[in-house]
Amino acid sequence: MSRDLDHRLEGMDVARGTGKITTLLLVDSHPGIRPSVIAQLILKDRSAMGRLVDFLEEHGLLRREVSAADTRAQELYVTDRGAELARRVRGIVTRQSSDFFAGISEEDQKTVLDILRKRYRQIVGLV
Repeated sequence: MSRDLDHRLEGMDVARGTGKITTLLLVDSHPGIRPSVIAQLILKDRSAMGRLVDFLEEHGLLRREVSAADTRAQELYVTDRGAELARRVRGIVTRQSSDFFAGISEEDQKTVLDILRKRYRQIVGLV
């Protein structure tokens, strides 16, 4: 699935590499989210998360702001360019999912996704 997604995203700033898509989509869905929260969710250490945010910022996809509540913390926001890319990526991911699950009942799809979500929550310590 990863290779297929890389192929579908070819030429986009989030193609190839780990964490770029998830970070962009999380920031788009949760404006003001802190990098530390994303790092916990995608299992990245602080320096790896910093490099990821730097990359997305350098490509004009997100911006950082100092938190008004805690000036030691940063908040992340997508730019207009980032929001447009997030919209396009969501469409691509939805089509990929439909292609992947073609011929599998909706009930079985739900079962598989529920199992994967449960395992993911266990891995990142959300259970």
